[in-house]
Amino acid sequence: MSQGSREQRNKEIVARWFEEYWGKGNPDIVDELGTDDLLFHYPMHGEMHGREAPKKMIVEFREAFPDLSFDVVGDLIAEGDYVVGRWEGGGTHTGPAFADLPVGSLPAATGRKIHFSGTTVYRIKDGKVAEEVGQEGALTALQQLELVPAR
Repeated sequence: MSQGSREQRNKEIVARWFEEYWGKGNPDIVDELGTDDLLFHYPMHGEMHGREAPKKMIVEFREAFPDLSFDVVGDLIAEGDYVVGRWEGGGTHTGPAFADLPVGSLPAATGRKIHFSGTTVYRIKDGKVAEEVGQEGALTALQQLELVPAR
């Protein structure tokens, strides 16, 4: 397989992962397209290893924010085994309490809205996502949720 076709395939894997995991909140995609030793890390959710923790997180995140949505912004960029993408998303906290945050937790149904953006680097290994490491606007989101004071 040529370098260009491998990179195109990797972008297709990431696009599908992003749409299913973040776009639809489908935890089953983690079993299908994630490696057994998946590394998943965002400042707002911390570092996770394996498949179970990211699956649990997306289910709880979607339960707490039923209208949660994320979209890729611009084009995905691929180089070798790595794919980088920018995204934005958000939702309204109308569901149960949510504690998967670095500071504090939300009681049930606060009605608080979040909208933030970020950049994620994916590493693909043998056609599967081995790493998803991102930087999101965590401070922005935490301020919108009133867990961190705004200046």
